[in-house]
Amino acid sequence: MGATVLVMESLSVCFALLLAMKDHGGIALVLGGLIAIALLLSAGLLKRRSGWIIASILQFVMLAFGFVVNAFFVVGGVFVGLWIAAIIIGRRGEAIRAALMASQTPNA
Repeated sequence: MGATVLVMESLSVCFALLLAMKDHGGIALVLGGLIAIALLLSAGLLKRRSGWIIASILQFVMLAFGFVVNAFFVVGGVFVGLWIAAIIIGRRGEAIRAALMASQTPNA
């Protein structure tokens, strides 16, 4: 679920760049592009703990992108909520899976 949130965030940043293109300079567009690429790359790193940390830091960067495109304060807030939900649901799912694996006996 976390990778899905990050990929959708990346797409939303790309669409926000279309809005920022008419009002802001090239620096804002480059920074937005770097954020989108970083979000995509961090989706691939979620198998490691460092990937989750990087992706969590990028959530704050997404909120800060609201200073470039004002609507992104709301959009970023929604994605932060989805990110927190992904973490909670993922941990709960891992705990259930671990309990299920522990309750099964080997067939030897």
